[in-house]
Amino acid sequence: MNGNERSTARDFDRDDAPDLSGDGWPEKFAKATVHRGRPPVAKPKVSTTIRLSPDVIDHFKAGGRGWQTRIDEALREWIGKHGPA
Repeated sequence: MNGNERSTARDFDRDDAPDLSGDGWPEKFAKATVHRGRPPVAKPKVSTTIRLSPDVIDHFKAGGRGWQTRIDEALREWIGKHGPA
């Protein structure tokens, strides 16, 4: 492990962990449905490549996380004001 990685080891007392081998747990685990990944959406976003001016990118990135979503919202607002192309 190098200096950029965080340890995933957890310090815990095994006596605090519940015993999942009895009291119907195996049956509950067998019946459980597993959902992996993001839930499906009716109209998923499309991945694309777009070239923007550095000052535009800097402006949106200065707002922190979610800068791509804010660009999407700004474009939607523009479409709302100017109509479809």
